[in-house]
Amino acid sequence: MAASRLDAVAVPVNARMTEHELHRIADHADPRLTVYLTHVSPQARTHAEIADAAGWNTLLGSLAIAGPRPSATPEPVAAGPEQTAVILYTTGSTGTPKGVMLSHANLLFGGQTSARMREITPDDLILGVLPMTHVFGLTSMMIASTVAGAELWLFPRFSAPAVVEALQAGVSVLPAVPQMHALIMEEAGGTRLPPGRLRYVSSGAAPLDPDWKRRAEAFYGVALQNGYGLTETTAGVTLTTNPPGVPDVSVGPALPGVELRLRDVGPDGVGEIQTRGPHVMPGYFRNPEATAAAFDADGFLCTGDLGRIDEDGNLHIAGRARELIIRGGFNVYPPEVEAALNDHPLVIQTAVIGRKTKGGNEEVLAFCQTDDPGRVSEKDLREHVAERLSPYKRPTRIIVTTMLPTSPNGKVLKQKLVETFRDALDTQEKG
Repeated sequence: MAASRLDAVAVPVNARMTEHELHRIADHADPRLTVYLTHVSPQARTHAEIADAAGWNTLLGSLAIAGPRPSATPEPVAAGPEQTAVILYTTGSTGTPKGVMLSHANLLFGGQTSARMREITPDDLILGVLPMTHVFGLTSMMIASTVAGAELWLFPRFSAPAVVEALQAGVSVLPAVPQMHALIMEEAGGTRLPPGRLRYVSSGAAPLDPDWKRRAEAFYGVALQNGYGLTETTAGVTLTTNPPGVPDVSVGPALPGVELRLRDVGPDGVGEIQTRGPHVMPGYFRNPEATAAAFDADGFLCTGDLGRIDEDGNLHIAGRARELIIRGGFNVYPPEVEAALNDHPLVIQTAVIGRKTKGGNEEVLAFCQTDDPGRVSEKDLREHVAERLSPYKRPTRIIVTTMLPTSPNGKVLKQKLVETFRDALDTQEKG
């Protein structure tokens, strides 16, 4: 907000990034100043020391500032709602991070829509466990709480024990991702939370399965809402508004003011998800080629995600277009396989990817996270999915692990799975 007051553009980044990752972003964004929140993050202090940043004591705590960079040049700006407010760099699933420009109008639409859909009021206490460097934390937590006049309780880092305490201390709104919800339920022993002020719980960044959703709703005592969005769409495109007990695991209908359509729909009803409206970014910073490729002739953002829309207008995510697995001529959608494996009571979350084999075919690799690997084996999971998936959809290999590589916002980094578990995959192949 201070940067906006100065007609400056903020580029929030997570302090847990490596020095190499930060340098890649800084070299592209070329910021005039870099501010380190040294009072809340040991990693930020380390980065500040490496950059030889000068320390400052403020009413909000200690900061360190590096700069000004002599190479930085002012960007041409015009005052108004369409002026760029922030640039958020994506995790770079392709290996090259892109700077998503979001305008003041984007952020206000996202925050106001989030507050309205969640019926946030000044009486609410929102628990902020998602990073402010992520678009959901920025719009649906920080800006939504600000426009509604609600209280926001920020956590420097997610901690399941601290969240359980906070839920018993009067938190009314809890946005999180499935992995966080699983850890919260585990910390509380899986029993029903004591009645409190909690009235709204949401999930995102990963698909839900009916059984897990039912258990989460029984634990929290309220409905678990799910939605779909991207950094490029200021977080929100769709959102559910279901009462408790509804087995629907879609991501809901389009938000008010948001256009949603499918392109190149196949016989199975699945097509590429496209969206248009005040939630969509103007483009990628200093990357006109990527910006042009992201939009079609009608101005719709081509998300690269696959989905289908049911008779009630609810969107069901089928996966990423580039993550579609073609096995023996059949289409395999990773979320369907992930949902089948997640239905096992000892599985916290699953990531499924395809890998090319000799002859141009693809094999299905599944990586399942559990907190008790001694009680669930690859054989157990194969038997589990045999009743739920057609033979061509069943994983070729299943790796059981206690942790999957994730981004700061809890999204599984699928591009790192093979590298992370190379030894385990090699062992299975040799066996």
